[in-house]
Amino acid sequence: MSAPSAPKNTPRVTEREARQVAEAAREQDWHKPSFAKELFLGRFRLDLIHPHPLPPADDVRRGEAFLSRLREFCETRIDGALIEREARIPDEVISGLKELGALGMKIDPKYGGLGLTQVYYNKALALVGSVSPAIGALLSAHQSIGVPQPLKIFGSQEQKDTFLPRLARTDISAFLLTEPDVGSDPARLATSAVPDGPDYVLDGVKLWTTNGVVADLLVVMARVPKSEGHKGGITAFVVEADAPGITVEHRNAFMGLRGLENGVTRFHRVRVPAANRIGPEGAGLKIALTTLNTGRLSLPAMCVGAGKWCLKIAREWSAVREQWGRPVARHEAVGAKISFIAATTFALEAVVDLASQMADENRNDIRIEAALAKLYGSEMGCLMADELVQIRGGRGFETADSLAARGERAVPAEQLLRDLRINRIFEGSTEIMHLLIAREAVDAHLKVAGDIIDPDKPLSAKAKAGANAAGFYARWLPRLVTGPGQLPRTYGEFNPPGHPDLSAHLRYVERASRRLARSTFYAMSRWQGRMETKQGYLGRIVDIGAELFAMSAACVRAELLRSTDDHGREAYRLADVFCHQSRVRVEELFTRLWSNTDDLDRRLVDGVLSGAYTWLEEGVIDPSGDGPWIADATPGPSTRENVHRTVR
Repeated sequence: MSAPSAPKNTPRVTEREARQVAEAAREQDWHKPSFAKELFLGRFRLDLIHPHPLPPADDVRRGEAFLSRLREFCETRIDGALIEREARIPDEVISGLKELGALGMKIDPKYGGLGLTQVYYNKALALVGSVSPAIGALLSAHQSIGVPQPLKIFGSQEQKDTFLPRLARTDISAFLLTEPDVGSDPARLATSAVPDGPDYVLDGVKLWTTNGVVADLLVVMARVPKSEGHKGGITAFVVEADAPGITVEHRNAFMGLRGLENGVTRFHRVRVPAANRIGPEGAGLKIALTTLNTGRLSLPAMCVGAGKWCLKIAREWSAVREQWGRPVARHEAVGAKISFIAATTFALEAVVDLASQMADENRNDIRIEAALAKLYGSEMGCLMADELVQIRGGRGFETADSLAARGERAVPAEQLLRDLRINRIFEGSTEIMHLLIAREAVDAHLKVAGDIIDPDKPLSAKAKAGANAAGFYARWLPRLVTGPGQLPRTYGEFNPPGHPDLSAHLRYVERASRRLARSTFYAMSRWQGRMETKQGYLGRIVDIGAELFAMSAACVRAELLRSTDDHGREAYRLADVFCHQSRVRVEELFTRLWSNTDDLDRRLVDGVLSGAYTWLEEGVIDPSGDGPWIADATPGPSTRENVHRTVR
């Protein structure tokens, strides 16, 4: 049975038009310094992150007090195994979190929130996510990308006074952008918001609405048509979830996060007051991207929690499980996995804490740092969970319930692997994050030379850009030849007596940063306007930058812990091992910049899509059911039962 593959009202846009929409939504200027931006330009600005910034004492006191209350709640009121079995967070748990103030962790106390810093908000998510990743996702979606954050940055005072007190204590929020045929390409957004007197009328269907099944307030992205008195464009609205015309048609089920309240929401002639519009018309994507600048830090924070748990289980299990006369941890093949988990957990916590503290201080532009943290955390989190499953062997593949039923400790290793897998897709897939970060990494080049490769620019603009580019590169390129990383005593404060020498790793980062910038320049010179199609190359450039950022953060954190006499010697050892491991990965990535199968892969894909290899698919039976690849989401009244439920 065939069916339409996309909503009938989905805009048809060219690749160039889609890129223009995305480009218009990004922040165009850099008003504050950025460590990661400088890193990609070959300038290792250690002064931007060292000495490691520290939170004010009062923020620490309030944060630690809340973590203590949250820990007690998690230990006594949350049964993660029950949530996994029943695929639902009990209402009494959600109600308890509301009473605890967990919905308002990032909301200002004057609106009834706790006013925690980004650092302690992330620590709270790591804690609660270790008990139940589904609860971590609920709290994160509510505060990191839901209604509170865009209101905090872009909302009017009236909107803050109206909604933030509710969101701090009683109301759950959700973020609705994705549609059945629209993911990371917002130019094709189909949900409409048509002006009608003092209101807008919303029509459309939203997919993967995390928290949408239980939400009280929604932030909805919809397209306002251009008309007299209306600029139009993708616009953000706060919408009451129980408004007439809203139907949650389906609660989605996934391979992990079984307690996630994620659904499909249909809007049919839903009236939304103009007073509920966040910002001006056409600012919706900019609001979404700005919200994610710090919102993305919640995912790697929960990956840090996962890494800590992986390390605990790996340590305890590997010490008692014996093979061939000794504990498995003493076998090199297993020991290497434990070393990777320990070192990576330390580095990932360093990345998240550093980026979060910089966000709290608001002295730096952290859009790249937050994106790198999300990218690196989601990838490394999955690797650590996979290694834990391997260390546990058959028991890693067995469910916790099955282990308990036959008398062994109920270790949910396989559940963690399933739960973490979505992080490589949530809030920007790894592939999209590569492109987003790469765009920011080459921003300085496009500012001075972009008109040269833009086919729409006249010759006069190209000539002017050529002159600007000549001046910029005449100053910039010579600085990439040599630097502090070639002087043997640079960063000497990271080589204290009796500790591993971290200064050598920082010198490597400085040299690699210049090498990375040279590689980016060579690629732009070679491919020019085709650079944006070289996604494999760009992805490796970004991955090198992520490793260099992680190495820098790990060294700076180790020195902070040494200077405060807080496990400093152990921290130095962890940072040293991580940097050695990271350098191996960086060198491999540099090699793969020019020695890879990208062109061969592209040609093979052309053949696969043309049907040249369908013979290779023979000999199997496809167990997939019938139906369209993408459900029809044409606007109209709902014909399904509303599965929305309110938690009170």
